Amino acid sequence: MAESRTISMSGAATATLTFAPLSATRMLVIGGIALIVAGLVFGDIFAVFVLHQNANRIGERLLAATQAVAAGNSGAVTADFAAIGDFLENRGTKVDTHVHVIDFGYLALLLAGVQPYIAIDERGKKRLAALFLTGAVMLPVGVFSIHYVGLKYSPLESIGWASIFADFGGLLVLLAAAGMAAGLVSYARAHRAPVTDRALLADQSWSGRLLLTGGSLLILAGFIYGAWYSAQDLYRLEAHESSLLITMADSAAASHFGLASAAVGDYGLLQAERAVKIAAHSHIIEFGLLAMLLAFVQPYVYLSERWRRRWTVVLLTGSVILPVCVLLELRFGLLAGGLADFGGLLVAIALLGMLAGVLRHTGRLDGQGAAP
Repeated sequence: MAESRTISMSGAATATLTFAPLSATRMLVIGGIALIVAGLVFGDIFAVFVLHQNANRIGERLLAATQAVAAGNSGAVTADFAAIGDFLENRGTKVDTHVHVIDFGYLALLLAGVQPYIAIDERGKKRLAALFLTGAVMLPVGVFSIHYVGLKYSPLESIGWASIFADFGGLLVLLAAAGMAAGLVSYARAHRAPVTDRALLADQSWSGRLLLTGGSLLILAGFIYGAWYSAQDLYRLEAHESSLLITMADSAAASHFGLASAAVGDYGLLQAERAVKIAAHSHIIEFGLLAMLLAFVQPYVYLSERWRRRWTVVLLTGSVILPVCVLLELRFGLLAGGLADFGGLLVAIALLGMLAGVLRHTGRLDGQGAAP
């Protein structure tokens, strides 16, 4: 098709202004996609090399703690629960890192879309964008470091340098977002004429429409599944958890190690069931949001329509494979887990393909001598 042999130029005329060299929009689009890719790759690495091993160690320590309770060894109980806390912190900080990197990427793409409506000069917008991206990197790096840095050399009793670093990054993000929000309010109060530079809304291509439609369906599916989980499983799992904890304590006190061991195993399965269902619910909604945000970025993806369609299909395919296979992990184990990681890899590859198109767009503009 002739259409697939030509570079898609939907919205190109209006995109030139907002995507000028070093513009806030360019910084936020490139930075946002890069953050999302980094978060997805980190999440895959975490799932393969940390998540399952960490869960096994927690189960082993919990079983050891129940046996120490039966033996009346309070020192061993304290040591086992301290180890469990350490494993939970290790997992929690890595999950938080994964989530924050991706969510900041989403927010960066969203802020890129509203730049024409922020009543601040371009220099101020660039400073706010740089402030936002700096904080968006500092916070997850700080959170990731919490487990390894701890309270060493900290000036505070309960907050370490990594936490201080992460909090400062969050403050930078908050200040940047507040500055852009103030610009939006100023624009609205000034009753300005509608902007003509709406590159992020100008794309009417097949890939843009499919991303909007697919994203909306993914979010709808996520909400429906979340409602089903809340009605069918939430309270059942909570009641079962309380029952298992009581069984573990009573069995350990009565020296029924077989019952205690079985309860610990069931507790681990329960936590796994809860984790995969919550993960599937959150991931499908997040991927839907990602697809919708990328629909508005398509005018900046300087690729042929054929390649934009390919990356769109790859992204939506991975967005379905990952949450579905996460749900199937309890039944099919590592096979489903591997397929889920493959789905995440597809999303990351599609994002890299789109990022390459965005960088081609910036190179074309810079080659034409677009003014900052």
